Amino acid sequence: MLLKKFIVFEGIDGAGTSTQIKKLCSRDPKTLIPTAEPTDRATGRFLRQMLAGDFKVDERTSAYLFAADRCEHLYGDGGVEEFLKAGKIVVSDRYFFSSLAYQSATCGNEIPRHVNAPFPLPEVLFYFEINPEISLKRVESRSGAKEIYEKIEYQKKTAALYENVISEYEDNKEGMSVVRIDATKSIEEISEFIYKTLINLKIIR
Repeated sequence: MLLKKFIVFEGIDGAGTSTQIKKLCSRDPKTLIPTAEPTDRATGRFLRQMLAGDFKVDERTSAYLFAADRCEHLYGDGGVEEFLKAGKIVVSDRYFFSSLAYQSATCGNEIPRHVNAPFPLPEVLFYFEINPEISLKRVESRSGAKEIYEKIEYQKKTAALYENVISEYEDNKEGMSVVRIDATKSIEEISEFIYKTLINLKIIR
């Protein structure tokens, strides 16, 4: 299943997805709705505490928790499905592709693939490609504490898994457009590229 007008930005930490979603949605705030995973719902707040290292859960539990938050993101009150039915375009910072990379890096791919199999594909997937060492330097330059996954060896492993996941969906995307982005380019270059791509795909006018 494909969710029309649902756009997803993916990439390892520090790739610049959050910045570009803000740039894109500021072009038409009434139509373009930004969302993110983990969400700001109770399920997502729990996950953010976990990511901050406030407590630890088994990595298999983590995979189920991310999927539960994703279900709320899509189908809960004020979720993606509701916005799409209202004629909006939803732009999400991360989706199940993240789980297929991040959670698979810690608990293997069986559980992440099983619990995320029911979720629909977005119409467009933008994948931000960047060297993990460069992205981690960006993360370290931010204020605030680092998350538990923001370590170079983990980021390298995740980047390799991401590449496998994205390549797989490029080969069998079921109508989804997969667009790769050189995340080392300037913010403005990337912003214009994304905007023009969405116009060419007739997602926005």
